[in-house]
Amino acid sequence: MEETKAVGEPRHYGTLDGLRAFSALGIVLMHVRANAEYSIDGFVFNSLIPSFTMLVYLFMMISAFSMCCGYYDKIMHNEISVGQFYGKRYARVWPFFALLCLIDIIISPSVESLYEVFANLTLCFGLLPNADISVIGVGWFLGTVFVFYFLFPFFCYLMSDKRRAWLSFGAAYLFNRLCTVYFFNADHGSVGDRSNFIYSAVFFVAGGLIFLYRDKIGGFVKKRRLLVLFAVIVSAAGYFVIGSYIAVMVVMFSLFLIYALGDFGGALKNPVTKFLGSISMEIYLSHMVSFRLIEKLGMTHLFASDALSYTVTAAGTIAGAVCFSVIAVKCIKAAGVLWAKIKTKFLVKK
Repeated sequence: MEETKAVGEPRHYGTLDGLRAFSALGIVLMHVRANAEYSIDGFVFNSLIPSFTMLVYLFMMISAFSMCCGYYDKIMHNEISVGQFYGKRYARVWPFFALLCLIDIIISPSVESLYEVFANLTLCFGLLPNADISVIGVGWFLGTVFVFYFLFPFFCYLMSDKRRAWLSFGAAYLFNRLCTVYFFNADHGSVGDRSNFIYSAVFFVAGGLIFLYRDKIGGFVKKRRLLVLFAVIVSAAGYFVIGSYIAVMVVMFSLFLIYALGDFGGALKNPVTKFLGSISMEIYLSHMVSFRLIEKLGMTHLFASDALSYTVTAAGTIAGAVCFSVIAVKCIKAAGVLWAKIKTKFLVKK
């Protein structure tokens, strides 16, 4: 996920690392709960943790905001070529995702898996109308985000005028509703969900809108921190009272992002969240590999207490994903440096 830079001058919102980190960890907790059989009573296990699946929408919003911070000005002023832009996007994601796909197909080889790995490696599978890819199943999110990358120059055009940006937001929300009540059915040959970019576009556009007002929002949040924090808490409570409606989540996650623009220290901005936020995408993509290993070793129910077993399994899954991500990223970087040297020495004509 991209570093955040304000247009015209570099700017990193450290609190966004915290949002990324907590979102990734929340999704890990949700997947461990969903994939292992635990019998635990209470609001936290049966309501709060399952709701973390919706944090992928927050990831979308953060991704749009961060992409605008990093590339909006460059795109609008032709300071980066199309080749450079797409090259950076593929270079950021493809090597790690390709490694995971290779591991998956080695563990579970089949002709069908080979087909799906091919689709994954193109990073174009988000364009499939009804993709149901089991190889790195959580990778559906990456497919949706890459459709956003493909459309980003057009997205910049939509964001270049505030009136047009608000109209785009309204159209995106309406499209989401029409997908639910009309387009996503057998009559239209599509049974889609949040992996469909049109369905999820409202969150990307919301992130772009917040980018347009980031300076005013940041100043307001710094002066009215407690008020904004109260709004965040009320919106989160409203989610559990009203339900997981798109409008509720757009408001709630927008408030999360708005609060983060205050760039305060504390839980969202510290060395731990900075580290975890920097590998949040890798943790998200690899945590199921870590969980499946723990599962195959028969370590998901080590204790008589399901609550303790879940806690240990979740902690082990997170630790495994973090270790794998750090090692894999370092190996990929080392391989890149080695390849650059080989290319310079043997392949580039002097």
